[in-house]
Amino acid sequence: MKLTFWGAARTVTGSMHLLELDNGRRVLLDCGLYQGRRADAWRINSELPFAASSIDAVILSHAHIDHSGLLPRLVREGFQGRIWATHATYDLCAVMLLDSAHIQEKDAEYLRRRRNARRVDVQVLYTAVDAERALDLFVGVGYRQTFEPVPGMKVEFRDAGHILGSATVQIEVTERGRTTRVGFTGDVGRPDRPILRDPQTMADCDWLICESTYGGKVHEPRDRAKARLQAVVAETSRRGGRVLIPAFAVGRTQEIVHALDQLAAEDRLPRIPVFVDSPLAISVTSVYQLHPECFDREMHEYLRTDADPFGFEQLTYIRDAEDSKKLNHSRIPMVIISASGMCEAGRILHHLKNGIEDPRNTVMIVGFCAEHTLGRRIVERQPTVRIFGEPYELKAQVEVMNSYSAHADEPELVDFLAPLDRERLREVFLVHGDLPRQEALRDRLRSEGYRSVRIPERGESVEL
Repeated sequence: MKLTFWGAARTVTGSMHLLELDNGRRVLLDCGLYQGRRADAWRINSELPFAASSIDAVILSHAHIDHSGLLPRLVREGFQGRIWATHATYDLCAVMLLDSAHIQEKDAEYLRRRRNARRVDVQVLYTAVDAERALDLFVGVGYRQTFEPVPGMKVEFRDAGHILGSATVQIEVTERGRTTRVGFTGDVGRPDRPILRDPQTMADCDWLICESTYGGKVHEPRDRAKARLQAVVAETSRRGGRVLIPAFAVGRTQEIVHALDQLAAEDRLPRIPVFVDSPLAISVTSVYQLHPECFDREMHEYLRTDADPFGFEQLTYIRDAEDSKKLNHSRIPMVIISASGMCEAGRILHHLKNGIEDPRNTVMIVGFCAEHTLGRRIVERQPTVRIFGEPYELKAQVEVMNSYSAHADEPELVDFLAPLDRERLREVFLVHGDLPRQEALRDRLRSEGYRSVRIPERGESVEL
């Protein structure tokens, strides 16, 4: 069996790993969209490193676009196999992949109107039709249920606690009378977070593909997050500004809204309007409400006194594009939560374009932003950033709140891996992390007694 790392190798986005069995079957672990410099992103996303028709199955860890967002392209290029995912992941992808296609088509139209077509590439990776064809290939599976995506391979999902439906992947392959186990963490969530259950322990394995997003980092304590959110909203409101929150439509938006819901219930939220300006986030919130089986005990307790944990008097959800545009003509203080979390597409770009040069405003970053994204440039507080290709001065206040991260930090990730049998575990492959973060986690795992920890490059192959 051969493992090749085709995405999220020494970077965070574009998760994609290829397993090739001795019987000729080929299985992808994730098929994610690469996000970064526009030219690099187009090249990597549009030029698959293998024939799509040669892939027999895809095993999807969760619905985030950097893990699922290239599936329609895979189908467009000839993939006809099955896509295996948890039931909640399928329900999320049913709205997210169509939304991704819609955003690409709308952004292309916008750029065509604003620029000379000879100066800008306005192609799309895939259309809504491609996304619909991909969704037809999904197979939903429950946690802790064994399934066989191809002959000779058995797989089980366990709750990763990252977003709704997220899973770690346990793979068992029997070849020539010998059984090998491969583990894939996907993205590991954090213990004691609101809404979702804690990550479940993985089974022992011979080889482990492990995320490393926050290697060498420690998040702010959870109990400070809500108080800091309240303080930023209150301070920005006093300045007469608005709080712009780029937030992933899946997970982060629901967590921020739930925190604001709690503040409103506690009468600690300033009396200013709050808008969730994202059709996708609205649809995703509806999916969350369909899957209470993924909620933790704390959320079930909260539901006893508040039947709608994602709604309060000051909150308005916006679907219509015209209503979204009206927000930018208003001058009253407000909070706007909008996708995408890395500021690479969607309505948040229009809000940033209209608000980033106003020092009364605050841009609150509540999640990881990959290298070369607009979100990362804002995190780095670069004096000038480009939005839709035009330069804007970054005069707004910037608040970075990693306490809302859905990724385990280094101590949490080390604790998550601790139950694994290190005598059996032959090697750990670190993926889904910038190189400095991976090197920090590699050194920590070596100090913890792991026999071999490797940081593979894109296209690197290993015989298992």
